Parts: sequence; C-alpha cells; structure tokens
Amino acid sequence: MPETSQTDLTPEALDAMARQLEATGRYRLLRQFETCTLHADYDPATLKRGVYLDTETTGTDPRRDEIIELAMIPFDYDPEGRLCAVGAPFVALREPSKPIPAEITRITGITDAMVAGQILDPDQVAAFIAPAVIVLAHNAAFDRPFAERLTEAFKLKGWACSMSQVDWKGEGYEGTKLSYLASQCGFFFDGHRAENDCLAGLEILTRPFSSGRTALAHLLEAARAPTWRIVADRSPFEMKDRLKERGYRWNGDEATGPKAWYRDVAEADRDAELAYLAQDIYGYDPGLSRRRITAFERFSDRA
Repeated sequence: MPETSQTDLTPEALDAMARQLEATGRYRLLRQFETCTLHADYDPATLKRGVYLDTETTGTDPRRDEIIELAMIPFDYDPEGRLCAVGAPFVALREPSKPIPAEITRITGITDAMVAGQILDPDQVAAFIAPAVIVLAHNAAFDRPFAERLTEAFKLKGWACSMSQVDWKGEGYEGTKLSYLASQCGFFFDGHRAENDCLAGLEILTRPFSSGRTALAHLLEAARAPTWRIVADRSPFEMKDRLKERGYRWNGDEATGPKAWYRDVAEADRDAELAYLAQDIYGYDPGLSRRRITAFERFSDRA
C-alpha cells in the first residue's frame, strides 16, 4: 500500500495534525494567513468604513522619494471596534522618475520592469477613500506624507497608526513589526508587498486584548483622543538626557518646526507636563508653545 504523502492530506487533516502537536505543549505552530477573521453578528446600520493603507517607496524621504506601490483595503467595523467586513482591494504600481534602488528591489521584489509604464491616478485614489472615515497604516508617520503628496484627499481624513497607537508591549507582544505581531498571533504572511501587509495588519487588529476589546477598538479610541504637542524650545543642553528619558524626541528638520525636543501628551496630562518642564528643566516658566493635535493632523507635516 503506497504511503500517504503530505500533499495528499486535506486542509482539515493538516489542521487536525497541527492541533495534536500544539496539544502536547512542545510545539507552537504558525499557520499561513488566508483570510481575515470577521465578526458576524452586527447591525449594518451601525457600521463605519475605514481604509487600511500601505505604500512601497523608493526611499524614506517623502520630499525626494516616490511611491512605487500603493495598496488600500476597505473595511467595515462596528461601534465596539470589531472587524465586520473586508472589501475588494485597490492595488497599483507606479513608475518613479528614477530607477528603483537595488536595495528597495531586494526588500520588496519590485523591479523597474514591473513598474514600467504604470501610472497611479490620484483621482481614482481619492474616489476610493471617499467613503472612509479613517485611514489606518502600520507606521502612519511614514505613509501619510507620501500619501498626501500623491493626493490632498488624504488630508481630509483622520489617520491612525497600528504600530505606535496600540500598547502592544503592555499586552505582552515582543515587538511592533508586522511580522513579529503576526508571529505572536499564530500566523505568517508574505511581507514587504503592500496588499499582504494591509491584510495582515487588519487580521492582527481583530485579536482581543486583556480588556476583552479588540486591538482595533483600542486603536480607534486612541485615534479619537486629541493630544498636545509640547515643544521644549531652547531647553538647556545639559537637560537633553532627562528629556529623552521622559519620551521627548528631537526634531532636526526646521521645515517641520523649530530644532528642539518635543513630546505629544494626552489632553489630561498637558498642564502637568508644562509644570514639570518649568520646574525641573528650565527652572522658570518659559512660556512654551503647545499645539492641539487630532487624527486629522497627526502623523503629517501639519502636526
């Protein structure tokens, strides 16, 4: 009798084998991502539309580099932040004005031949995102400037970041890269292509946290909350390490604001943070600037 090869086994049989291995406690298995986990019991009248976006670019500077691939996945979510539907994706390549750097091709697999003659129509992009109330990205601080350079329609949307606005560490995750998060969620996917990254990001956001609410619910809550950007302008040089330890970041680009340390804090923490700076950093009230930031400015050059 011929032996049964692995290729002869049905998906159900393979899943049963995987469960047997995991039940021993000696194995942790990663399953290949196939489709997003959806919440089925919902009221269609309460749903809102979002778009999960990812870009592949020729580099990291939105003023000099260009988009070579854009993927957007429309999705619907309910008031509890549960993913209820995923729509047909928008995926397009774009030929940049200069050859794609070899390192970018190595990372993404996108070649000059693949993008030759490909055009990304800003009007089509704007029409696609029109129904959405929010745009998600995993590293929105990177993707938003590139997207807004493509079409100003992105400036009219609120944005949220599934990398920085979710407390992954507090929930026991060991990193914030999509591949790390997917691994701890028990699946793997073909990364560094925009559509795959979007779908994996959405699936990760369906996972429940210790609160019982989904990661998506926590992300949406963070996106809705305004923050205040406090700029520690002309702070004493010898205080830089204390500012860094407190979470301040250095802005070295005068095009986006003064060269200074800055930090975004919750609205409830604004006055306490200003008092800390006056007492512990400056020794007097320096009358620092502060600016209210919402999802419509966050992660953009306008923040």
